[in-house]
Amino acid sequence: MQTASPVSPTVDFDKDGIQHGFLKLPHSRDDSAWGALLQPVTVVKNGNGPTALLTGANHGDEYEGPVALSKLANQINPDQIHGRVIMVPFFNYPAFKAGKRTSPIDGGNMNRVFPGSPTGTITEKIADYFQRFLLPISDYVLDIHAGGRTLNFVPFAAAHVLPDKEQEKRCVDAMRAFAAPYSMMLLELDNVGMYDTAAEDLGKVFVSTELGGGGTSTAHTIEIAETGIHNLLVHASIKQGDPIQRASVLLDMPDGDCFTTCEDEGLLEMCADLGDNVLKGQIIARVYSTLRTGTAPVEYHAKIDGLMAGRHHPGLVQPGDNIAVIAVVKS
Repeated sequence: MQTASPVSPTVDFDKDGIQHGFLKLPHSRDDSAWGALLQPVTVVKNGNGPTALLTGANHGDEYEGPVALSKLANQINPDQIHGRVIMVPFFNYPAFKAGKRTSPIDGGNMNRVFPGSPTGTITEKIADYFQRFLLPISDYVLDIHAGGRTLNFVPFAAAHVLPDKEQEKRCVDAMRAFAAPYSMMLLELDNVGMYDTAAEDLGKVFVSTELGGGGTSTAHTIEIAETGIHNLLVHASIKQGDPIQRASVLLDMPDGDCFTTCEDEGLLEMCADLGDNVLKGQIIARVYSTLRTGTAPVEYHAKIDGLMAGRHHPGLVQPGDNIAVIAVVKS
């Protein structure tokens, strides 16, 4: 017998019109003995049609999604919708409130705990609700990411290589419709427990993004998110109107050589900037000792020809940090 979810919505997902409410999760804690976590949600429905599930702050220090979806929740007109749009601007709500990548309650990384558990941690309970109740009723899933405090990216929408090539094509078509400045066939370092994988395994059209980083957002990256959401909803035949046209450079990540992993601790000098074209063997970063002067830095070289698509954000690095992401430009 399946365990019931402890999450209860205060909105009716089958009701026409617009509703603002919460996903309510009991959370007994020191400052609220019989308390609850109230995760904001907006649902807009107009008749029968496809459903789009839009999320931001899967990681709590990424802000384009929360800003764009908060604005959309205030502006969306149900009369322009055919079908349903579900918006959760703050997916990992405890992490978002703390300005952290992961939850301060249980350390949970929302993008590594799927399918979750109704009897697990707070993060696992939220994931379980999405896995069993929101993903199954959705046709299109958009999860808006950025680099957070420790990474920065050229702004791209992303899809994955999938076993089901028909599904992959639907995802790629949606990614291209989003029309970010870059469109990436994204290679994941570890896809176990990812929201992406959960949605794709259910056959959904899934698109993610990386729209910047550094633990903030900009007017430019928010505009990209807003335009992309509009375009995706038009593409899905959920929203009336015309797509906003924008050229997008197609990028690919063929293998692990796209990633440059730091093996040293120290002060980071980036020798190539985001969007730069680099050549195999080119110095892309140096790491200097912070223990003494007069010691030669460790040099890191590009393993492939390509475009600098991502980089470590703070000025200090440690072993295991991702220094750079280099992607191949596709013609």
